[in-house]
Amino acid sequence: MIIYPAIDLHDGKVVRLREGDLRQETVFSEDPAATAQSWIDQGAEWIHMVNLDGAFDAANENIRVLETVAKLGVKLQFGGGLRDLKALGDALDAGASRVVLGTLAVKQPDKVVEAVARFGADAVCVALDAKDGKVTTHGWTELSTESPVAFGSWLFAKGVRHALYTDVKRDGMLSGANIDDTVALARETGLRVIASGGVSSAGEIERLAASGVVAGAIIGMALYQKKISLGDALRAAKGGA
Repeated sequence: MIIYPAIDLHDGKVVRLREGDLRQETVFSEDPAATAQSWIDQGAEWIHMVNLDGAFDAANENIRVLETVAKLGVKLQFGGGLRDLKALGDALDAGASRVVLGTLAVKQPDKVVEAVARFGADAVCVALDAKDGKVTTHGWTELSTESPVAFGSWLFAKGVRHALYTDVKRDGMLSGANIDDTVALARETGLRVIASGGVSSAGEIERLAASGVVAGAIIGMALYQKKISLGDALRAAKGGA
């Protein structure tokens, strides 16, 4: 199971939000590249990078940050505000190994099928971020009518293989990941699901890995607040999917 330390970008800074709310923001660093290098030095092979400005439709230069971090030699999963195929291509050209589609996937699912055909299944991940049992869009500010399992099953049938699952109400809260729903999503859809939102202990990571179906876990606030070390997280993930 892969552990993805998170780097969330807002105004060029590394931040964490509580429940996806920009009004509940904590700034952890003004140097994203230095933060990335720190995770690499501690053993990270992948980093999950989120362009929060893009997710909230704000103008930004975070594609330049992506380029800088990619030069450090780490694999990057990049999402936030990727609203069309050109944006996906630009992110991949800038050094992302995999791009994450959220709003685009829900609003224009045919574009996901096109993205998989153009860039390959391993380069595309769909964010099945959920609140009250429904997939959210536009930086988690709007609810769709789709459940994660129903939409995930449709995506798998169309060739999508990677998905990210976040229980929005747990994100940044250090309240524990929604392990049951994460495992169920992976088992019921066949998707390689990456857990996100609230992951805060080695025990949770061990449970996710022991499921045999969860492909990874993104850790943000717990790392930044030193509730768990990246080394401990990596050790806990050994033997997972």
